[in-house]
Amino acid sequence: MSDSTIYEVARLAGVSIATVSRALRGTGPVSAATREKVRQAVEQLRFTPSRLGVSLAEGRHAADGIVFPDLSGPYFGEVLLGYEEVAAELGRSVLILSTRDRAGVPETVKDLATRVDGLVVFGQTLPDALLTELADSGLPMVMLAREAHPGTEAVRSENAGSAEALAVHLIAHGHRRFALAGGHDEGDVSQRWTAVARTLGDHGITVPRPVECPYTVEGGHEAGLTLLRDRPDVVMCADDQVALGVILAAEELGLNVPGDVAVTGWDDIMAARHSRPALTTVRQPLRELGAAAARLLDELIAGAEPTDSTRVLATELVIRASCGAHQVHPPEEQ
Repeated sequence: MSDSTIYEVARLAGVSIATVSRALRGTGPVSAATREKVRQAVEQLRFTPSRLGVSLAEGRHAADGIVFPDLSGPYFGEVLLGYEEVAAELGRSVLILSTRDRAGVPETVKDLATRVDGLVVFGQTLPDALLTELADSGLPMVMLAREAHPGTEAVRSENAGSAEALAVHLIAHGHRRFALAGGHDEGDVSQRWTAVARTLGDHGITVPRPVECPYTVEGGHEAGLTLLRDRPDVVMCADDQVALGVILAAEELGLNVPGDVAVTGWDDIMAARHSRPALTTVRQPLRELGAAAARLLDELIAGAEPTDSTRVLATELVIRASCGAHQVHPPEEQ
């Protein structure tokens, strides 16, 4: 089989990927002259269309596919709500695949790809080799909460600036002993922790290693029981659910939040506003993330060429009680 892709065939024939797909399938309005151009390009490049490639025909399914690592928790629920609202406006159905505890993920994803017009993939859910295979087949694809993969578009939230602002705010409280709860993956969380590490280093503060844990209240509780034994000044958490778990662990250990230890999260889920103490966090536009992904995918399905670009949505630092009150310094004597 040749290493040529459907993109190269389209470029050589001077037509769109959708036109190549229709010509290969023998369906849709493709003129004889155009079909011949595609045939010649296929022969010249020795292109062997995959099952995925020949299944792609514009508007064939009126369905989008979404691949998430998990569907539990408020984060994914909010993102999905935003996605489905836009998909409904566009008259498209949504097929959702969770990879959690699922065997044979690559084969399952490839099967899903033959039943939808385009695919949204969250973070690092799928290996890069599989993403490349899917993109090279001509499948319209949008990456969510990560940078674009070649042959795709992407949308994510801003991480570094807000993470730095949060770290600076905590340093202003006088905190010097930091702990980080939540894994150091290659996506959003990695960008946050990298910015935090840079900021702490700039202030001469020892940079801790993030402690791996599931992004759940239970995961945060378990991580908190370990981290809090060393009595840090503050525990910065990868998301709000982890932070809520750390607060529970602090209570269990007889520690007051924020009197004995400050705790911060990320996302600003509803529970963050109503927890006691209310959680200092960074607000992500979760529904808009989903909505933006739906619009981007619709543009690709309609024939727009992928540009490997990443759209970044703004985030916002939200200061609440869990990080404590700023010290009030008396005026200097004259």
